[in-house]
Amino acid sequence: MLGNGVVGILSESFNKWERRVPLTPSQCARLLHGGRDRTGVARIIVQPSTKRIHHDAMYEDVGCEISEDLSECGLILGIKKPKLEMILPDRAYAFFSHTHKAQKENMPLLDKILAERVSLYDYELIPGDHEKRLLAFGKYAGIAGLVDLLHGLGQRYLSLGYSTPFLSLGSSYMYSSLAAAKAAVISVAEEISTLGLPSAICPLVFIFISSGKASQGAQEIFKLLPHTFVDPSRLPELFAQAKDDSPPSRTSKRVYQLYGCVVTSQDMFKHMNPSKTFDKADYYAHPEYYKPVFHEKIAPYASIIVNCMYWEKRFPRLLSNQQLQDLTRKGCPLVGIVDLTCDIGGSIEFINQTTSIDSPFFRYDPLNDSYHHDMEGNGVICSSVDNLPTQFAKEASRHFGAILSQFIGSLASTTDITKLPSHLRKGCIAHGGEITPLFEYIPRMRNSNTE
Repeated sequence: MLGNGVVGILSESFNKWERRVPLTPSQCARLLHGGRDRTGVARIIVQPSTKRIHHDAMYEDVGCEISEDLSECGLILGIKKPKLEMILPDRAYAFFSHTHKAQKENMPLLDKILAERVSLYDYELIPGDHEKRLLAFGKYAGIAGLVDLLHGLGQRYLSLGYSTPFLSLGSSYMYSSLAAAKAAVISVAEEISTLGLPSAICPLVFIFISSGKASQGAQEIFKLLPHTFVDPSRLPELFAQAKDDSPPSRTSKRVYQLYGCVVTSQDMFKHMNPSKTFDKADYYAHPEYYKPVFHEKIAPYASIIVNCMYWEKRFPRLLSNQQLQDLTRKGCPLVGIVDLTCDIGGSIEFINQTTSIDSPFFRYDPLNDSYHHDMEGNGVICSSVDNLPTQFAKEASRHFGAILSQFIGSLASTTDITKLPSHLRKGCIAHGGEITPLFEYIPRMRNSNTE
């Protein structure tokens, strides 16, 4: 079946919220109407779905076939991982598999892929220019994540005794479009500009970890609010100024803007040898020579942390449980964290669970090292939703499919993976029942994870 030019689109089964598609109807139309000789695509078969952002009829109208049966397809596309019984032998599949870090929960999927001699292409691993990810929803994760965080912030501050303009904002999925969500944020911005925020919760500082696509998406929403960006080095000065400006009673004073601060690895880690300055290339090559300083230089001034940092076990953590306990005892103003990486037990140690779109927050109480699913009581509210972009399914799918459709013909018409463009070969984890050379480390990592 490989290379027969017939493309299948899966009905997403990962969870009830997944409404994204790898290709929109209009993108399918361009592939089909261009002819197989030019696009490499002869037919597109779409599994029926009543929750997909684009209705079945829209695909049918542009020439796609609607059928549960994808057995004629040589290439099958999805967003999230399909159920194991949906994996057909001797086909090519492309989706976010989350198998390249030997994640324990996804190893049955990899075993099934190998047993069925499937060619697995993982979107996450296909590089673009300068080896950066080509296919990603990161921007939309950042956008949805920050809207949701602002929504939760309104509830959290109310439980702490403060009414804020954030309380009127809904979760991302409550808006019919990204434009509608942005309009709601702008309405919040207007209220902050005219009525202000309680001075007792200010300066309200949003820390954006890294400057990648997810961070840029989150900043896109943040910039709709009245704000000033400050350099990490100015954070102590910002708080000293706020303390000097405070009147005897802070309850009557209002503050009319928020502060943003973008921090990168050089702001969060330093070399253990005091005579050496931070070197990014050396840090990624030898992270064992570096120690974290985020908890000393940045976290004491953070109201909100937006974590977008790539992390592996070999890197030092951004924030540990003990560090947060120490900061809390010192009066750290941290109220909320949105972890866009969803690395459980990763760069932020106390993020020990993923959350869902309909229940996006848990509360971590560092002094008692306890977890709660309400907004009352002590601690920090944390969000770690692993499918945030599906809340803006239409815009996210359009963006993703525009890139994917550029090389879908190569995947659909090729039987010999050695003849694929190099960036597509780099995204191929398995082929013909074997793990490809770039990913031969997976079995070793898998064994080490079980020891």
